[in-house]
Amino acid sequence: MKAYELMLVLDPSLDEEARAAALEKINGIIAVDGGVVDSTEAWGRRRLAYEIDGLTDGDYTVVHFHAPTANVAELDRVLHITDPVVRFMIVRRDGHEKAAEKKAGE
Repeated sequence: MKAYELMLVLDPSLDEEARAAALEKINGIIAVDGGVVDSTEAWGRRRLAYEIDGLTDGDYTVVHFHAPTANVAELDRVLHITDPVVRFMIVRRDGHEKAAEKKAGE
């Protein structure tokens, strides 16, 4: 499985319960077919560089995970249609693949 990083900006007006539900939904999509969430960092509320849909602030979260490519495609699709998500970016982290995969490739 390949390593990825998800930078997620959520609507800052969400209450804690709705924010947790959105992150749980994301973790569920990653976990399909053996994907693993390595870490989740809540950066908190920060000012956006420019106004997006009338918002000047966003609630930032960074998720590091390992998942099959199909899960990443599904995650991208779901994030595009999830209302609380203001912006997101999924980036592959080279050099962070699972150790078992490296041994199998040798």
